[in-house]
Amino acid sequence: METLTEDEFCFPQLSNTSCKKLQQHYAEHIFIYFLLSCISLLTATLNLLVIISISHFRQLHTPTNFFLLSLAVSDFLVGLLLMPTRILQTGGCWYLGSSMCGLFNYFSYIITSASVGNMVLISADRYVAICDPLHYPNKVTLGKVKVCVCLCWACSVFYNGLILKEFLKNPDKYNFCYGECVLLFDYITQAFDLIITFVSPITVITVLYMRVFVVAVSQARAMRSHVAAVTVSQKGSAPVSTKKSERKAATVLGVVVIVFVTSFCPYFLPAFAGMNLITNQEISVFLVWLFYCNSCLNPIIYAVFYPWFRKSIKHIVTLQILQPDSCETVVMW
Repeated sequence: METLTEDEFCFPQLSNTSCKKLQQHYAEHIFIYFLLSCISLLTATLNLLVIISISHFRQLHTPTNFFLLSLAVSDFLVGLLLMPTRILQTGGCWYLGSSMCGLFNYFSYIITSASVGNMVLISADRYVAICDPLHYPNKVTLGKVKVCVCLCWACSVFYNGLILKEFLKNPDKYNFCYGECVLLFDYITQAFDLIITFVSPITVITVLYMRVFVVAVSQARAMRSHVAAVTVSQKGSAPVSTKKSERKAATVLGVVVIVFVTSFCPYFLPAFAGMNLITNQEISVFLVWLFYCNSCLNPIIYAVFYPWFRKSIKHIVTLQILQPDSCETVVMW
């Protein structure tokens, strides 16, 4: 038999015209808020360290690192804006009004699309660096990278503004009761968005990194044969070192891409599973937070694999970056 305690509402003063809350015990509610708040703070802090590191130290101003900088900006915005807002919505209700509902969904889609675009650019960068290393310095320059990054963000703003145009005009369009923030797409728009923001990028990323993996393995075998047969002179050691560093970067960024794809694919699961999964709020919230947590994992991966990031963090935390000419500090060797 149902009890009256199950009839909890977002806004009790509105009686039965408002939306029901998710049922949670008080201790469980506090624990979830605390855990998600810690993840949000950690995500924003770690990605801010990445942004400061790459922006401040001149030695880190490389094409690949500028792609990482763009990715860190999107991850920082996830921790600073998207996560805190989702935390407020953890109870199942939206308290910020219809206008903020529209803006939140718009910014959420922009940041998500930009993250996907950054991953495609990172994969393309590694593809050129490994598969065509002789022409890499000419094909991938800082100027071209900056243009690509700006286009990535501009296209994300334009594209999501286009598909959310009607929703932004009337954010309450799909709400069934007070205290909701619901966004729905018709079948054609959903299918188009699925192809543009999921199927196509994932296909491109997978194909590029499969090619990178094959070429990197063949290069490693060729290098081992060369080292075993010939004593490498000082003049000939530079290309070997360069190829080794490029393969290491490909490995690290390959881990970043794999983690991203692993957390990104379930995010689009409701689009394939149908309305039964979409209306299951607990599953929907879990999939969103799984994708958000990827933003926290990226800088952790850098800290594990990149000595320059650990050294940069040390300089930032100890305030050594405030010293004159600290931007010229050698953090990568």
